[in-house]
Amino acid sequence: MNSRERLRTIIAGKPADRCGFWLGNPYPDTWPLYHAYFGTSTQEQLRLKLGDDFRWIPAGVYRHPQGRGLFDIPGKSAHGTPGPFAHCEDPAAVDTLYEWPNPDYLDFEPVLEALRHAGPYYRASGFWAPFYHHVMDLFGMEQYMMNMYLNPELVQAVTDRVCSFFHEANERFFDAAGELMDGYFFGNDFGTQRDLICGPAQFDQFVMPWFRRFTEQAHARGYQVILHSCGSVHKVIDRLIDAGVECLHPLQARAADMEAQTLARDFKGRIAFLGGIDTQELLVSGTPEEIKADVRRVKELLGPCLIISPSHEALLPNVPPENVQAMAEAALE
Repeated sequence: MNSRERLRTIIAGKPADRCGFWLGNPYPDTWPLYHAYFGTSTQEQLRLKLGDDFRWIPAGVYRHPQGRGLFDIPGKSAHGTPGPFAHCEDPAAVDTLYEWPNPDYLDFEPVLEALRHAGPYYRASGFWAPFYHHVMDLFGMEQYMMNMYLNPELVQAVTDRVCSFFHEANERFFDAAGELMDGYFFGNDFGTQRDLICGPAQFDQFVMPWFRRFTEQAHARGYQVILHSCGSVHKVIDRLIDAGVECLHPLQARAADMEAQTLARDFKGRIAFLGGIDTQELLVSGTPEEIKADVRRVKELLGPCLIISPSHEALLPNVPPENVQAMAEAALE
């Protein structure tokens, strides 16, 4: 069983020859430290050395004629700062207050070339589609949350505009990618360390309708669906499963109700798991022996439909390479 077969089996909810392993997507400043330790010079060399089963190849390069990025907002620096719709009250103004991205500016060829040469590994792709965050940025976080109550028609209009772009972008990309990819991997951070960012009722009203459309879109092409959501999302995992999510990432181990024991108790057998090895404390300050013990514990709790990985994929330079090595070795046991 090669890596591609292994992860397809795991995400389908069936036991494989072993659990899977994904290094994650280390932060740019982290790679040189790991290359120096492991004696590698490319990301692929390091993944091969660690026995990594998973290749994440996000879809599309956006080539705006004036160099604008996808969903750029000039002058905006954080989710909390006001966006172009911060003072808007009229849903009819949605098309006039912002230059929406154009799917005609997307270039798929670099991604398709990477998928063609991905080897016998699981290929996760598609547009990341962080629509929750883009809508948040277009309003500013506080105004977004307030408008869910004060002006839901406006929130829905902006959400529809953002999501329509990603839906069309995925349609075009899936047409081009065909069987080159295995799973649609997309992400929205719905939780904080303690709870959901918005209430479950607002989640159902403003998030779930389009979320379900994205999962259905992927399933219509025969792709598995992997969702990334940091934070405590325990309250809505049932909804996510019902909407067609087959694998949940990254299992932020120290967020409320996201510890492996709780996830196993409430959801094991209904969804596959990707992640779960704590990056907030354990991988930063634990010993290799402690890392291996925790990997074995998580495997016992969440396996066999489990892909071991950090509880946040963007490993920072404070995660020692010897701890990464210990995580990989225990995952592959």
